[in-house]
Amino acid sequence: MKIEKLKEEIFSLKSLLVLTGAGVSQESGIPTFRGEEGLWKNYNPQELATPYAFEKNPKLVWEWYNFRREIILKAKPNPAHFGIKKLEDIIPEFLLVTQNVDDLHKEAGSKKILELHGNIFRTRCTKCNRKEFKKEILREIPPKCKDCGGLLRPDVVWFGESIDEEIFSKILDFSLKCEAILVVGTSAVVYPAASIPFIVKNNGGKVFEINLEPTQISEIADISIFGKAGEIFQKLT
Repeated sequence: MKIEKLKEEIFSLKSLLVLTGAGVSQESGIPTFRGEEGLWKNYNPQELATPYAFEKNPKLVWEWYNFRREIILKAKPNPAHFGIKKLEDIIPEFLLVTQNVDDLHKEAGSKKILELHGNIFRTRCTKCNRKEFKKEILREIPPKCKDCGGLLRPDVVWFGESIDEEIFSKILDFSLKCEAILVVGTSAVVYPAASIPFIVKNNGGKVFEINLEPTQISEIADISIFGKAGEIFQKLT
């Protein structure tokens, strides 16, 4: 059975990188915002999550992010989040890289984590660069910096923006030395995240995958298990 084989492989590891995406959060009731079901007030999220959209209409963009905050605040970590935390407790060298911005991994107790695309509950001042984390729905839209009065923006990576170089450097360093990567709930088509499994594979590491359906990772995966991540993790951990 594939789950037993994956369990045997993972629990013998000394180092593991876990890469998670929207599929993990979706099982907690958070929409992926892809496709028709992701439309908000007839706006495509890919048109709102850009520096241009924010410059043009910061109030509209913040209304959307406040709407997302409201959904996320009602969500709770699911068995996949808790299962990944168990792996962190067991495997000596561990790193969780998430493309999700919802903070659910931290809520589940994960500590060795890098947020590739930022965090929806953190704001960054466009003027003085001050950052602040508050897990709440904003009352003032758009919010202003309490230090300099500058306009605040969500501290997330928008379309057309680059990933934080320091964060990706840490991910790259771990990718080059880890024994394996476990890809969970992501089709891995958005770069640079999509390159991480291939970097691990090219450096002699194993690639494991838990996804609803085959992805481009499946072609290089040593083990692929298809189904809901939460259900699979309940059997795995």
